[in-house]
Amino acid sequence: MTTTDLDSVNTLTFDIFGTVLDLAGSLIPPLDILLKDCDAPASLTGEKVWDQWRLRQRIEQYQDNMLMLGHSGYLAVKRRALMYTLRSLKVEFSYDQLDEFMKSYQVLSPFKDSIDGLKRLSNKYNLVMLSNGEQYYLEHLAKTRIGIDFHRILSAETVSQFKPHPSVYRFAAKQLSLEPQQIMMVAAHSFDILGARHSGFRGAYINRYDLPYDESDYVPDITTGNFYELCDILGV
Repeated sequence: MTTTDLDSVNTLTFDIFGTVLDLAGSLIPPLDILLKDCDAPASLTGEKVWDQWRLRQRIEQYQDNMLMLGHSGYLAVKRRALMYTLRSLKVEFSYDQLDEFMKSYQVLSPFKDSIDGLKRLSNKYNLVMLSNGEQYYLEHLAKTRIGIDFHRILSAETVSQFKPHPSVYRFAAKQLSLEPQQIMMVAAHSFDILGARHSGFRGAYINRYDLPYDESDYVPDITTGNFYELCDILGV
């Protein structure tokens, strides 16, 4: 793949959670506090709980899509997944403790490479947030935590589905008045790139977690380890 093959792309859509915003770095410290407040065993750290919790979040979203339950809310899914994870680990908690922990989602911190990269990419492309988060929440994060002037902020909530449902990407193309091949999805999660490529988007996989890509025909056009590498490849 050469960059000349991507000449039709004029807009980049971005996953936010885990791609631009550092979820683990932002949430593991308050998760440690929650576990301590719940009198969890000292051996059960936030870092150990994190991976199990993240996997459960995916399951919750996929269940909503498969059962046609609609978009039940990004933050609601995270809370439900945490409840399931803590119960599976036999950690007792109160709803008040969970409510206090969930405040951490309001102060998520971005990766430095993502902010630097977004600034560079804005010199050549329209930048669009395309996320599973609620519209109001995405606007809050863009203004107070990311500080980037996105061309548009689009929420999967609008079409009552979670990514990677095809309707989310089709919605984005329609809202932007673009053909799918004019848009490149940028994400650190292979499922998001897979969904975007299946819907006709181009895809840039930011493999910052060093994970394998799905066994699929819908592969990324670009695979990098961070935003700096992406910028270099795209010549910005």
